[in-house]
Amino acid sequence: MVAGHLNRRIPRNEFLVTEQTWDDCEFIFEARLRGPGSNAGVQFWSKRLPNSNEMIGYQCDIGAFKKGLLWGWLYDESRRNRFLATAPQSDMQEWAHPKGKWNKLRVRAQAPHIQIWLNDYLVCKFEEKDASIPQSGHIGLQIHSGPPLECWFRGIAIRKL
Repeated sequence: MVAGHLNRRIPRNEFLVTEQTWDDCEFIFEARLRGPGSNAGVQFWSKRLPNSNEMIGYQCDIGAFKKGLLWGWLYDESRRNRFLATAPQSDMQEWAHPKGKWNKLRVRAQAPHIQIWLNDYLVCKFEEKDASIPQSGHIGLQIHSGPPLECWFRGIAIRKL
């Protein structure tokens, strides 16, 4: 499955979203990026915002940003709008395969805990302490707005815990 395109800018974030909602689950997938853009992700425990193309919820990030690599970092999309768990760049340089190569990610979301592995290295552990934040929702493959970019996904598997 391929999100995005290489022949023009991506005007806004786009999401391919599951119909089913998930609570405690584990999902694995492989991803790789191609093109001048740098960022994509996979939403989970998320929902679409009304009258918007955006989603609100947790995101397992894919790729890079101006400060370095962010493969497997945990971001809170359209809610707190910040990273909730990260890894040092020295580790990211060791764990992540170069752009264009496949990286394997595993997300274990078992309320209130979230763990994310990149190529079998534990990138982040997070415990949600705010009981008002939903810990169930949809899973969505994201391509980030910006320069041309393709995010290729394969080997997607989801299992309920």
